[in-house]
Amino acid sequence: MSRGMGRIISILAVGFILVVCVASGVFVGVVMGALRNMPALQDLEYRPSEATRIYDVNGKLVARLYIENRVWVPLRDIPESLQNAVIAIEDHNFRRHHGVNFTAMLRALLVDLKEGRIVQGGSTITQQLAKNAFLTHERTFTRKIQEFIYAIQLERAYTKDQILELYLNEVYFYPGQAVYGVEAASQGYFGKHVRDLNLAESALLAGLIRNSQLYSPTKNPEAARARRATVLSRMAELGYISHEEADAASRAPLGVIEKRSSKEVAPYFVDYVRAQLLERYGQETVYKGGLKVYTTLDLRLQELAEKVLLSNLPQDKPDAKGLMQPQGAMVVLDAHDGYIRAMVGGRGNDEFNRAVQSYRQPGSAFKPFVYTAAIQAGYTPSTLLDDSPVEYNIPGQKEPWAPVNNDNKFRGPVSLRKALEDSINVASVKLLDQIGIANAIKTAKAMGITSLVESGRRNDMTLSLVLGGLTKGVTPLEMAAAYAVFPNQGIRAEPMAIVRVEDPDGNVLERNVPVKKVVLDEQTAYVMTDMMRGVITRGTGKAANIGRPAAGKTGTTSDYTNAWFVGFTPDLVACVWIGNDEQQKPMIYGGVRIGSARAAMIWGAFMKEALRDTPSGEFPVPSGVVFTRICTESGMLATASCPRTATEVFIPGTEPKEFCTLHGGIVEASVCTESGCLATDACPPDKIEVRRYLASSGLRVLSDGTILAGERIPTTYCPLHGWHGEAPGSRDGPDGTTYRAPGNGSTATPQDLTGPYRSNPD
Repeated sequence: MSRGMGRIISILAVGFILVVCVASGVFVGVVMGALRNMPALQDLEYRPSEATRIYDVNGKLVARLYIENRVWVPLRDIPESLQNAVIAIEDHNFRRHHGVNFTAMLRALLVDLKEGRIVQGGSTITQQLAKNAFLTHERTFTRKIQEFIYAIQLERAYTKDQILELYLNEVYFYPGQAVYGVEAASQGYFGKHVRDLNLAESALLAGLIRNSQLYSPTKNPEAARARRATVLSRMAELGYISHEEADAASRAPLGVIEKRSSKEVAPYFVDYVRAQLLERYGQETVYKGGLKVYTTLDLRLQELAEKVLLSNLPQDKPDAKGLMQPQGAMVVLDAHDGYIRAMVGGRGNDEFNRAVQSYRQPGSAFKPFVYTAAIQAGYTPSTLLDDSPVEYNIPGQKEPWAPVNNDNKFRGPVSLRKALEDSINVASVKLLDQIGIANAIKTAKAMGITSLVESGRRNDMTLSLVLGGLTKGVTPLEMAAAYAVFPNQGIRAEPMAIVRVEDPDGNVLERNVPVKKVVLDEQTAYVMTDMMRGVITRGTGKAANIGRPAAGKTGTTSDYTNAWFVGFTPDLVACVWIGNDEQQKPMIYGGVRIGSARAAMIWGAFMKEALRDTPSGEFPVPSGVVFTRICTESGMLATASCPRTATEVFIPGTEPKEFCTLHGGIVEASVCTESGCLATDACPPDKIEVRRYLASSGLRVLSDGTILAGERIPTTYCPLHGWHGEAPGSRDGPDGTTYRAPGNGSTATPQDLTGPYRSNPD
């Protein structure tokens, strides 16, 4: 070899060594950079993001809250066919390598070097897990080295089965949606749990891992079939299945379900629950922590409420925000525990929940709180109110206020029951004036109306309170919860949505029980319930009549800006509200005013279907209440002459004691119980009884108002005992009064006698 050639070789050798050194330095630098922020083996712990699941009262899934929609399942619940399919198509040496397949990596590296960029992976399942769980998806050499190191660390920290379980729960499936893991993918594509997948379905899922967009069975069914066949063929080559099984599965239909509607289930209720969860647990836990939230919602009632409410609202052009008007809201509660069974917060896709956020004027739906305060103050359903014109001087106003009735008519004396049933405004204002505004507000607040304003320049300390003219207004949830006090026998139960919250391992984080408080005595609650039954059977709420015991109250505000019906059965309470989002805009559609009759009709349609399979039940009658037959015109005990009578309910001590003076008086007579004749002073005192009789017919009336058709007032004096000190026939009675034809066997008539007959005082 010539000296020149040797010199060239030396230079080349030195150059090669320098290149190797530089390359090594660069490589070491890259590796050191990749290692700089990587955790030690003992710190390596994979914490997957898992969706929070919300369930209804029957355990049905309502919604998932997530950044990554993932439902974790253990490996034992993943069919072996799916495990084998994934291993066959993604990493057939998975069970044998230690995290890295060097042959595959070298092949991919040569291609990458040739292209000057990362174009091939050659990644094992362990490397893919490392990339998905700990690293970004950018294609750089630094990230590839980190992936390599993470894979080795994972193999040291976890068993193969643990790695496979992590991978199958981490892998991304749904194009354009945040669906991760085989369980969420199985439910999304096939509508069933992953444990129920067959071979063909397992192969299809496994084939999607490489490129879920390209092989999408909904968008590219032919590509999906071809990819599934590739997976099945590979499984047969590796001995996981026979070629016959592969052929049969390849011919099977794809089996994917149609893409489900993006419409959320119970969106307003879910938002209501979400807000509570975020307040208690924070965003990280709610959206990534895999909580299991068990709620009070009943999906059957929720779907029914949405259907009935939305289908019975008028249809008009969308407003400037794209929302249909008028809007509506509905809240359904369990009457005893306050459980929210259904919640509809509007129609449209807006986030404003009118069931809990919209404070609106309740109109006459507020009257029951005033009437409840009146019953507590000693008023009765038969108490007469004066429905006649009246004016009130209001401080700060030049003109007096003269309340009017809806029909601009006055009825004169009306009972408390009649005033509530027919929603008579003037009589109700006078009632509030009599019992005091402060007492009415105290009662409403105790029952759960929390939005009343008691101070400031504008407040609710006015007589318009009874007409629902409030400063702030009320929400449907507030009204439903307050009305629930009536069927719950005076007990208020706080509205409740969340029963229990568990972490992914089943540990209970919170368990809630109904919060209850006695706010009315049960007799008052029952009397009010009985009065509001008449609203449905005879009054303004006839559209809510469902043919079984039910009670409630209508409410329509001035100019038809709000329409309400709040009603209840012994076990269920529902509030329906209708109104425009623009609060001052009247609800007039197609020339028809929308008022409380529409709300009552919606309530009735919902309740009929909701209770279709539930036996009809009566409101429980508390001990102590008194039922008495009264004259509906006078409110006094009924007589045979009263043209209209009814059995009325009273709190003990408030029932009427006097008989009706409008339709014939009552006379009393001292009767000897031995002879049944008019008593004389010779009759033994323990045998003398004062009895009542109708002056018009002479029929006897018992203390409870019962009329004895077979017993009339006696007209002869006692023949058994005579007069004291004188023989029968004496002209002087025992009280010194002169009687006509006195004596044994003598006769007398109520028209002629004043002695043993005494007129009942008015």
